[in-house]
Amino acid sequence: MPSNLPDNWAQMTPEQKRQYRLNKTLDTSAMKFPSPEAEKAYKTRTQRMVDVYNVREPDRVPVNLPVGNLPLRMAGVNSHSAMYDYEKALEATRKFNEKYSQELEYTAMPFFITPGKILDLLDYKLYAWPGHGLSETGSSWQYIEGEYMTVDEYDDLIRDPSDFWIRTYLPRAFGILEPMRLFQPFTNITENVHVMQFMPLAMPQVQQMLQKMLEVGKEYQRVMQTMMGAGGGMSMGGGMGGVTFAKAPFDTLGDTLRGTTGIMKDMFRCPDKLLKALDVVADITINTILKSPNIANMTIVTYPLHKGADGWMSQKAFDTFYWPSLKKVMDALINEGLIQSMFAEGSFNTRLEYIDQFPKGSVVWYFDRTDMFKAKQILGKKYCLQGNVPSSMIVTGDPKDVKEYCRKLIEEVGKGGGFILSSGSVADNPKLENIQAMMAAVREYGYYKK
Repeated sequence: MPSNLPDNWAQMTPEQKRQYRLNKTLDTSAMKFPSPEAEKAYKTRTQRMVDVYNVREPDRVPVNLPVGNLPLRMAGVNSHSAMYDYEKALEATRKFNEKYSQELEYTAMPFFITPGKILDLLDYKLYAWPGHGLSETGSSWQYIEGEYMTVDEYDDLIRDPSDFWIRTYLPRAFGILEPMRLFQPFTNITENVHVMQFMPLAMPQVQQMLQKMLEVGKEYQRVMQTMMGAGGGMSMGGGMGGVTFAKAPFDTLGDTLRGTTGIMKDMFRCPDKLLKALDVVADITINTILKSPNIANMTIVTYPLHKGADGWMSQKAFDTFYWPSLKKVMDALINEGLIQSMFAEGSFNTRLEYIDQFPKGSVVWYFDRTDMFKAKQILGKKYCLQGNVPSSMIVTGDPKDVKEYCRKLIEEVGKGGGFILSSGSVADNPKLENIQAMMAAVREYGYYKK
């Protein structure tokens, strides 16, 4: 147990742990603010988030604006320039914040920008990005799905996932790590150290790999110093402590290792091995979060849910392959007081009644195309709901339509509290006037009568 958690942490209930983490975000004793007004605003907005996570009425509906790449676009900085010239990206966000942060209650930060030079140094295979597989004028990176684990390698993953990751998966995903294939399993190294076990270190390609890794480390350090030097901010105007990311085990296997075609075949051709692998990946996911050096400061775990959406698989397949391992992860993290924020991409209309399996206040259901009004009826008494102004409306719609859509969500889904207004998903090239319309709707319709 981390030393900065209470001594009686193991005896606390999951609810007590969750409230401890939430209350910690309200403590400003170790924070520095430019003015008393700034501290007051922080406390107001953070209390607002604490209330909605607890499915209570806050002072006002909170809003998570889909600003995305708007600060870059308004400054004439394309994604390629932002990825390779971080100072340009920071200057663009600084100008945006100077002009709009007070109006929008939003502090833009370019942390969503993936450093292009680092991807180049790593020879990363899983993405195409502007200037590398995409036009330099492209707006964002794209995932390149592939079969990074063959069906014959399930046994290797199940038997020793770390060895499989280090000597098989990572060399396929990162060209820089190709020489790791030359090593024997590191578990072969015991008290009797043989020269042959370390022989790859003498090989030129391994030494070149290690030298390149040093370059990656130096570039990471430079990027972080540049980013942190620009200050920080929270997109919802509050400071909800540490936010980390996880994936459903099925998505880890299906997105990252087997690919969609591969894992869909595996459900029929080798279901038992798939289930064993899902259990292994679930344990890895749990340990990754709970063994993090920042676990004492974490509040929220965010999941992008992919292949469990309506239409991806039958309810029977969902019940068998997708849900049990995901619920295992969620339950373990809920027991440690961590709020689970589930970004249900696509539609989850057929899953709504099934996913109501958790304690009140322990989960945020962030919906993309799900019927929010149906979700309110089924889930609204126990869970915070977030969503779901269509991204297409944010990019191409009229501000009047955006404001009216927000009004309906605020007045119906926001009734009784426990609602965060946001877009259904992140959108490239949003219209400023539509983002302003979302904020205007919250200010006009979003305050609760006390």
